[in-house]
Amino acid sequence: MTAVGRLAAVTLDCADAKNLAAFYRGLTGLEIVHNDDDGCYLSGPEGGVAIAIQRVADYRPPQWPTQDVPQQIHLDIDVADLDEAERQVLELGGTKPEPQPNAERWRVMLDPAGHPFCLARFGGS
Repeated sequence: MTAVGRLAAVTLDCADAKNLAAFYRGLTGLEIVHNDDDGCYLSGPEGGVAIAIQRVADYRPPQWPTQDVPQQIHLDIDVADLDEAERQVLELGGTKPEPQPNAERWRVMLDPAGHPFCLARFGGS
């Protein structure tokens, strides 16, 4: 089967695009290539999947672990050391919600806009 296209970016809604872009720059090492109040775009030097961020009026963050406001989508970030990655995420302004269903294998974290993402060991880092 021939693909219609390639995955170019994952887009996240938020209330503050510049703040969330700075968080994801620190988390992923992607560079901010577009940055304004309404939206930001981060990508790597070799292309690949990028992160797009858009400001949304009346943004409501997803709720973890309830689904009062569904997660909708989340990112998995491959890390070499879960404890060190968690420390760095917290330093960047992320948070660690409770509960943590399997903390020895992965960590559920929240970005500054409330989007859940997971730190995990996939073997690539």
